[in-house]
Amino acid sequence: MKKTILFWIIAFLITIGSAIYQRVTGPSYPKSGEVNLEGKKIVYKLERSHSSSSNYIIELNTGDRSIRGTLKWRRNYKEREPFSELEMTGSEILRAELPAQAPLEKAQYFIELHKGQDTIMIPEDKPIIIRFRGDVPAWVLIPHIFAMFFAMMLSTRCGLEFFNSKPSLKLFSRWTIIFLFIGGFVLGFMMNHFAFGQLWGGIPFGNDITDNKTLIAFAGWLLAYFMIRKNAQPKLFALLAALLLILVYSIPHSV
Repeated sequence: MKKTILFWIIAFLITIGSAIYQRVTGPSYPKSGEVNLEGKKIVYKLERSHSSSSNYIIELNTGDRSIRGTLKWRRNYKEREPFSELEMTGSEILRAELPAQAPLEKAQYFIELHKGQDTIMIPEDKPIIIRFRGDVPAWVLIPHIFAMFFAMMLSTRCGLEFFNSKPSLKLFSRWTIIFLFIGGFVLGFMMNHFAFGQLWGGIPFGNDITDNKTLIAFAGWLLAYFMIRKNAQPKLFALLAALLLILVYSIPHSV
């Protein structure tokens, strides 16, 4: 009994850790940092993903009325077209609107701050690439997140049965496949439809990383379930399928 509870706790913590890691390392996670302009520290947080239904309103609190700002952006950044410029309005809080683009379209932008003879760029290293997406209704998004989270936890829990003398592999693997199918394909198709106007962007129709990693994880668990049913080193295949799912979950969304 104690081992069962311990395995569930471990599975939950691994799932939470993987979800957090995937979120904060992904290319859609906001870019944040701070810069200094003539001794004034300015903290920023800029989006790298935004809804296509509205312009992205950028706000920057400089705390200094004498600081001016310019938003520079372009659509077809791969074609190296010139940046358009928008003067930011306001005094201490500078504002500008980055025009919305169609779902799946990307834009590139950065901010220049000016005070006296000094000019700095935000961010300081390189412009931000922002991807636009359609709005996904909550009745699709919430079940999708829940199903994928629960599939990950069940997968990890099944893999931990490797360390049990009498493992319960068939039940855990079956429910892992069910939740992975519902979250990754049924609800995943709906997510893609609302966000990007397509049902599937992975193999054989495209090279979308998010869709392809779901396909790889699902195929891995189908193979593991087949080997479990055949009783051919079932614990080993359950462990390998669980590790595969952890690996693909470690790849950030929307790479």
